[in-house]
Amino acid sequence: MTDLVDQAYASGDFMELMFSHAPVGLVVTQNRVIRDCNPTFATMFGYDRAELRDRLFNILYPSEAEFANIRNRGIKDLQENTGYWDERVMMRKTGENFWVRVRGHTFTPQEPLQRAVWSFADLSRSRPYQPLTRREREVFSLMGEGKTSKEIAQILGMSYRTVEVHRGRLLKKFRASNTAGLFQSLGQISGPHVVKSDEDAATGTRP
Repeated sequence: MTDLVDQAYASGDFMELMFSHAPVGLVVTQNRVIRDCNPTFATMFGYDRAELRDRLFNILYPSEAEFANIRNRGIKDLQENTGYWDERVMMRKTGENFWVRVRGHTFTPQEPLQRAVWSFADLSRSRPYQPLTRREREVFSLMGEGKTSKEIAQILGMSYRTVEVHRGRLLKKFRASNTAGLFQSLGQISGPHVVKSDEDAATGTRP
């Protein structure tokens, strides 16, 4: 380790040092296949680096539905700006779900997922994972935007009563007496860059 650092500083070539010891996970992909990753990324997900090379990214998601749902996220941004970011729930080798912040850059804007490089930051310490269904996430997100239950019902195409049922479940699940307490329990997981789940693997429930 010391020799590698000394060599990098002596030669001025820091590329390998940066890739191997960056404090965030780095991944090079081709059509959603992991071509290579740095040790930080592998450790974050609980794998050896060799286990992840040439593996489809689906093994890092709570379900196949989640993997399919995420595919088209950010395509427009990648095509127009070559860059994109979001926050999403992913899964470690142990089956533990956790929040990550993902940033991506494509080398092929016309086919954004053909060749790209990504960074992954583990948000576990600041945002503990809570098992929510897609509908619960959506209702919570819209509540965070200040929408009323009636407005949420119209946006999501459901009845007012159904929205109130979801709201009640959220309050009960997190032992909150009101919306302010709910936000404190869950943390701010709303906004345009938060990817919504199609299902919640921890509870096995669907929306």
